[in-house]
Amino acid sequence: MSKKKLIFFLIFLISLYFLYEIFKKYQVKDQLNNLSEEEKIYSSNIIKDVNYTSKDANGNQYIINAAEGEIDLSDSSIIYLTDVTALIKLNNKNNVTIRSKYGKYNINNYDTIFSKNVIVDYLDNKINSEYLDFSINRNSMIISKNVVYTNLKNILKADVIEMNIKTKDTKIFMYDSKKRVNIKTKE
Repeated sequence: MSKKKLIFFLIFLISLYFLYEIFKKYQVKDQLNNLSEEEKIYSSNIIKDVNYTSKDANGNQYIINAAEGEIDLSDSSIIYLTDVTALIKLNNKNNVTIRSKYGKYNINNYDTIFSKNVIVDYLDNKINSEYLDFSINRNSMIISKNVVYTNLKNILKADVIEMNIKTKDTKIFMYDSKKRVNIKTKE
């Protein structure tokens, strides 16, 4: 192959490469132009393998883990979590484990809302529900939506279980005062 043909061939390849790159840029611009205004404005911060640990004044520890977290762009103290597991290590007492599909965690005050397939385990007690509002500052855990509480002896169905984390005082009730909490003894 002569030098002229080789140079011509190299120029041809380089030209093809530049044309390909220009075509890719226009294709990306076309795709961006086809996005809705909402899709253009929205961007997110995704975090994989999220882990937060906090401790209250009494020495109780709160550890929350999630497969993924997304920082709320309008309030950076809020993180939306997926596949959540929380561990509450009560000072000189037994631990409480909470699992859920989703969570909303406030990094400033550690308040957490768990939702979808919520499971709370404490000693021989298990609570299933669809929603749990946990607050260290309020010392409260409010469990609601399809609440089913089971232990070694009983199965209880209610609309809401409210628990004071510090005192362990618990209220179990139905929203409709005409309905009653359903308690069934295991056989």
